[in-house]
Amino acid sequence: MKVILLEDVKGIGKKGQVINASDGHARNFLLPRKLAVEANSTNMANLETQQKNAQQKHANEVKAAQELAEKLQAKPVTIKVKTGDKGRMFGSITSKEIAEAVQSQLGQSVDKKKIVLTDPIKSIGNYTVTAKLHTQVSAKLDVVIEGLE
Repeated sequence: MKVILLEDVKGIGKKGQVINASDGHARNFLLPRKLAVEANSTNMANLETQQKNAQQKHANEVKAAQELAEKLQAKPVTIKVKTGDKGRMFGSITSKEIAEAVQSQLGQSVDKKKIVLTDPIKSIGNYTVTAKLHTQVSAKLDVVIEGLE
């Protein structure tokens, strides 16, 4: 019996997959537990529309992430921090501070968890930081750290 899986089933398949299951397994396990539905013409049409919608949604997310990446790469972000007598900073710059600076200066919202700092920023200067906006899209963000005395 052909069935469409509604959820991931270990050892059988993933959600949205059409599989050939034995009649007994389908009737006694998959269908009663709502893990699958019979693969008739109506359910197949619903599956196709769901897959098309998911692909369209994914394409829109990638496009939005690419547009955001272009905006982030266009201008550098400046952060002003207090420094000591020799130009040393007190503490370090975190991804939260960078996300807040992007929000205030560029007007774009970036989650602090998406900003990747390889090393902590502990001195004044120019830095390039990576922002992973999507699994397929990342942006290089220029950050300028200026000191206040």
